[in-house]
Amino acid sequence: MNNDTIFALSSGFGKSGIAVIRISGDNLQEFATHIIGKKNQELKSRHAYFCNLRDDAGDLIDQCVVIYFAAPASFTGTDVIEIHTHGATAVINKIFEFLSRHNMRMAIPGEFSRRAFMNNKMDLTDVDGLAALLDAQTDRQRQFALKSMLGGDGEIYNAWREQMVEIAAYAAAILDYDADDLPQNIDEKILAKTRALHQEIKTTLSHYNISRAITHGFNIALCGETNVGKSSLFNKLVGTNRAIVSDIAGTTRDVISAQIDIDGYLVNLSDTAGMRETGDEIEKMGIDKTKSEINSADLVLHVFADDNVVTPTDKEIIVINKCDKIKTHNNKNAIYTSVKNDSGIDELVSAIRKKMHNILDGAENNLIINARTHKLLSDTEHELNSALTKFDGNYDIFAEHVRRAADNIGKILGTITATDVMDATFSQLCLGK
Repeated sequence: MNNDTIFALSSGFGKSGIAVIRISGDNLQEFATHIIGKKNQELKSRHAYFCNLRDDAGDLIDQCVVIYFAAPASFTGTDVIEIHTHGATAVINKIFEFLSRHNMRMAIPGEFSRRAFMNNKMDLTDVDGLAALLDAQTDRQRQFALKSMLGGDGEIYNAWREQMVEIAAYAAAILDYDADDLPQNIDEKILAKTRALHQEIKTTLSHYNISRAITHGFNIALCGETNVGKSSLFNKLVGTNRAIVSDIAGTTRDVISAQIDIDGYLVNLSDTAGMRETGDEIEKMGIDKTKSEINSADLVLHVFADDNVVTPTDKEIIVINKCDKIKTHNNKNAIYTSVKNDSGIDELVSAIRKKMHNILDGAENNLIINARTHKLLSDTEHELNSALTKFDGNYDIFAEHVRRAADNIGKILGTITATDVMDATFSQLCLGK
């Protein structure tokens, strides 16, 4: 890790009442006293100082609040200075210019968090949680990310890894020590412990789609034939006229999406092209996209415009739209709606809520699983499975599979890691983090 003194805007870009500029480096006490106007012995860590920030020529840049965090009691584990200034672009640029003249450089995305990781302030699961928190748009996402960022996921991974290290150690010991020198029935105990760990990780992997639905949004697709009123229903649910509504069949040729918040969950709602036989190449492309949306959806609203007696699949809600034009309401498995008369909409939203809660409630206690951790967890599950299914009494090979599984968990935490893994993890963060 380099020892450059780095800085970045930690608050959002654009005009704002307050902007926060963060500085990280070694031995920043003297610089802090210089800009605050205090003597070293008078400067207190974690105290806010109101000051007139001046450039090297003595000209006033802005009136600021400055806080000095002495190492190691800071976010990065190094000395940190926070400058709270007015959020004008001209002020921020002037401060950046001033800092650059004092041999400081602009941080790259994620560099502050990388320093925190290198100084044992965070592990990689904490970083994943931080990235998820910065992306959070709903309350459920906030709750999910905070648990991970504050070490909840790391505790689980560490516990798994410690068990694997213990299992591998005892498996190796079986080869080197007499049975009388080992705990009673240790061979049966380590096999049982490995089976339990394998099942726990396998269950966690099965929740991957649920984790994805919380962090990136629950995907709901409106599908059906042309002219069944999908776009009108979409606009009603979104609360604005996002999709074009027309009596002409095939109006929607592409997927139109919008994000809404339902009970704190982020929902990605998609209006899709109507399904029908067509010779129009562009419409065919839209229908292909519809099929893709249906496959990736967590929930499908299958819309009809007549009284079809259709049984929904587990991930479907059958909607009979334009029910004001239908005399019979015979499908007990369907919800009858009319956008024109504003009927059935509340019932449809309630049904969506129920489906979502059945799938997602309690998922905040699951691990945050992203593409990186999913690959490593899958490799872990594979190694434990190999240890169990290929076991023929050879504890040396058994121990090697378990050690590999432990190494994969180590890579998730960052205790064992490659540079490219760290680069991919920290690059997802913004400047100032």
